[in-house]
Amino acid sequence: MDKKRTAVPLVCHGHSRPVVDLFYSPITPDGFFLISASKDSSPMLRNGETGDWIGTFEGHKGAVWSCCLDTNALRAASGSADFSAKLWDALTGDELHSFEHKHIVRACAFSEDTHLLLTGGVEKILRIFDLNRPDAPPREVDNSPGSIRTVAWLHSDQTILSSCTDIGGVRLWDVRSGKIVQTLETKSPVTSAEVSQDGRYITTADGSTVKFWDANHFGLVKSYNMPCNVESASLEPKVGNKFIAGGEDMWVHIFDFHTGEEIGCNKGHHGPVHCVRFSPGGESYASGSEDGTIRIWQTGPANHVEGDANLPNGPVTGKAKVGADEITRKVEDLQIGKEGKNGEKDNTADA
Repeated sequence: MDKKRTAVPLVCHGHSRPVVDLFYSPITPDGFFLISASKDSSPMLRNGETGDWIGTFEGHKGAVWSCCLDTNALRAASGSADFSAKLWDALTGDELHSFEHKHIVRACAFSEDTHLLLTGGVEKILRIFDLNRPDAPPREVDNSPGSIRTVAWLHSDQTILSSCTDIGGVRLWDVRSGKIVQTLETKSPVTSAEVSQDGRYITTADGSTVKFWDANHFGLVKSYNMPCNVESASLEPKVGNKFIAGGEDMWVHIFDFHTGEEIGCNKGHHGPVHCVRFSPGGESYASGSEDGTIRIWQTGPANHVEGDANLPNGPVTGKAKVGADEITRKVEDLQIGKEGKNGEKDNTADA
């Protein structure tokens, strides 16, 4: 494979600080959506296919570490260094509720049935909030061995997954009993954990390794060494034949799931890649970086160019299914939105 061949991404500007989390909604009757978390304290919602900016959720007073959308993409949630997790109306951008914590919130996740919100952070406590009764005290599971970095639901909301900032492993908790039922052992702290769309695999990134675990029997299925320390990895959701990983070398690497062979490498970011995620249909994937941009890359092998494909206004190929004029308009819209939203921001807690 000629590693100099890199895809031309659609570049999404708007955040003024590093992008630290990305989340795609499932496909809804209105399409699918991408939400991003950034240290600039303002999560942003975009059209998942085109990268068009839809809106910004304003209200946090510190870095936002985590963001997610519910199954229908009608509500969003975010976890922040301002010691809160917030619930948002994804159609209007209104804040629906703020769940106060006693320390930084690093991770949040909606349950599959959309009725519950799971949070975790520096307090080492997993909290489950009932969104039908947002003022009620949450259920607490407080035996996490370390500061919580990632959380997720699986097994139709019967199991919770969590990883820690400072120690290795992924813990699986039985929601009913609140007890750890299994630990997936890793050498380094797990910085990214994703449950595959079909519920078969858990994809983890720890140090310079990406691992795939059987989500039902918890055995290790694959383990691949990466070319550098990677912070995030994501499995292609439809066929499951490839995965992506991003980390400190600023590149987004594509690998064959069955062999671990590198089959592609996308260059363009100007800082470490903090998060990568496949879109729900697998036709594209997004990366978020220290450089403050989100880049949306097409999965298909077509439309490759030589060299560093860092075009300032995204692609002018037919790949994004829009013409050059629309791309120009789109970028202008994003810049207008950016100035309107970030001009008066005072960036606080980076913690």
